Amino acid sequence: MIRNFLFLLFFFSGIILISIIFIPSFFLPQKIVLFGGKIMGYWASFCLRIFLSTKIIIKGKENIFKNGKFFIASSHQSMFETFYLQTIFNSPVFILKKELLMIPIFGWYLKKIGSISIKRNKITKENLGFFDEILKLINTSNRPLIIFPQGTRLLPEDRSPFKKGASRIYEELKIVCQPIAINSGYTWPKSGLKKTNSNLTISILKPIEAGLSKEVFLRKLENDIYSELDVLN
Repeated sequence: MIRNFLFLLFFFSGIILISIIFIPSFFLPQKIVLFGGKIMGYWASFCLRIFLSTKIIIKGKENIFKNGKFFIASSHQSMFETFYLQTIFNSPVFILKKELLMIPIFGWYLKKIGSISIKRNKITKENLGFFDEILKLINTSNRPLIIFPQGTRLLPEDRSPFKKGASRIYEELKIVCQPIAINSGYTWPKSGLKKTNSNLTISILKPIEAGLSKEVFLRKLENDIYSELDVLN
């Protein structure tokens, strides 16, 4: 209990402090804010190691796609991956709920780093232009898009079907998908106490090439990630 308290105290205090320090970056080039995001990722891993004695393992670095544009599809069990994946990849672009952009300071950062927002389960003018915005980003930037095809944070044992939006993005972008399986929910669950002395594994899987039908892609993506999570768990 004490270690959980110290972890939360230092983690969130650090995130707030980093956010305050980087406020001037709102008026500077975007790369300054993106650097702040990487610092937050390293801070998350530091707090896990120091206060919860977590061993962070990265598998499959050799599978990282290096020969062109790609997007990342990651399992989602914890807040951890939204911070730490920024340290592995080149400042990925997040798709997020529009409501998050309304949060003071934090929402301003999300806008500054070029996050793409969407109103879930609603048909709006902004949502209709959603894929146009993604295509523009992919064509004009070397930053990969990151999606969480489960749609939200799930319990480690949950094997809910992936959302069809992931296959639509694959079909529209026509680029390679980099799947990632992360068992972070055992260490840092979305609710309840954090676990101490655990292994948190990020498994970077073999890329899925462009050109599959969206149905075949979604089945393969889901099978690859869930099969790997079964091994990690």
